[in-house]
Amino acid sequence: MPHIDQHPAGNFVWIELATTDQSAAKQFYGGLFGWRAADVPMGKDFVYTMFLHGDRDACAAYTMRPEDQVLGIPPHWLLYVAVTNADEAVSRALQLGGQPLSPAMDVPGVGRMAVIRDPVGATFAVFQPGGHRGMGIVAENGAYCWADLQTPDRQLAAQFYGEMFGWEFVLGKDKDPDGYLHIKNRDQYIGGMPAERTLPRGVPPHWLGYFQCESCESQTARAVALGASMKVPPMTVEGQLHFSVLADPQGAVFALFAPEPKG
Repeated sequence: MPHIDQHPAGNFVWIELATTDQSAAKQFYGGLFGWRAADVPMGKDFVYTMFLHGDRDACAAYTMRPEDQVLGIPPHWLLYVAVTNADEAVSRALQLGGQPLSPAMDVPGVGRMAVIRDPVGATFAVFQPGGHRGMGIVAENGAYCWADLQTPDRQLAAQFYGEMFGWEFVLGKDKDPDGYLHIKNRDQYIGGMPAERTLPRGVPPHWLGYFQCESCESQTARAVALGASMKVPPMTVEGQLHFSVLADPQGAVFALFAPEPKG
């Protein structure tokens, strides 16, 4: 089981659900992935739910504030990128054409973070670990495993993230004719950018998080039975990669991924 105790700078370090119904989210994701929910009170009328995969932190959820809902912000998953200094990351994002949506802020006992919108419009967060080191498990059934950036301007996005985090953007070794770009952080492949034409019309730029499963078909069916809606049915790409895209009962979009069985 891939246990992680420290994430390198530039890797995805955390994934977090903003939802309109925290109790329903706990029931849905617990039923889908077997996550155990541990509620952590954090101030007046605010509870942060840690989702545990076994004894490891997998991700988290919280209830969106009324002001966010009034602004029309939908339920969503937010990806965090590890940085060594959150304040410097905010300044760098601003210089590169990004838009910090919040100043760098301390989360007591956890770390320092900020939310940023890239120059094309996709939102992500940066996280400077403190008392919390992020996801304790990745690339295991029921855990986060990958991220795609859906954007209408890959050139601008690649320039921004390349200068922001030092990421490289490379075609697959088989020169995928669809043009999928793999995102490489130093010696690790951490995500990708599909071709611009795959972004559905009317859907804003966004980061899409993937959770690994044993069977994409059966896990998708289970998600639908639990109240999810299917955005992209189970598909096979490159002859061996199986994925689907779903929205949970509150509308937060995520993806499932089933790797080819070894051997």
